[in-house]
Amino acid sequence: MKKFAITTVAVLGLGLAACDGPRENAAEDAGEQAAEAVNEQAEAMEDAGQITDAQEDAMTDAAEDKADAMEEAGEAADEAAGQ
Repeated sequence: MKKFAITTVAVLGLGLAACDGPRENAAEDAGEQAAEAVNEQAEAMEDAGQITDAQEDAMTDAAEDKADAMEEAGEAADEAAGQ
């Protein structure tokens, strides 16, 4: 279910990407890739019994929050550059 939600958010984000500047797009892409890597790692750790489901959720949420912050920083850089 989590993969579906992340994929849905990523696909919906593509529809809005045309309005974004180059720095925001780059930051968003990097953030999404990093968040997906953390999500996969957290799922593997939970499947292996190394962490709980709640810990997996917390790791994924933190990675998504970081990705959002990266995108916002990219947007601010685009705005500062007049894009």
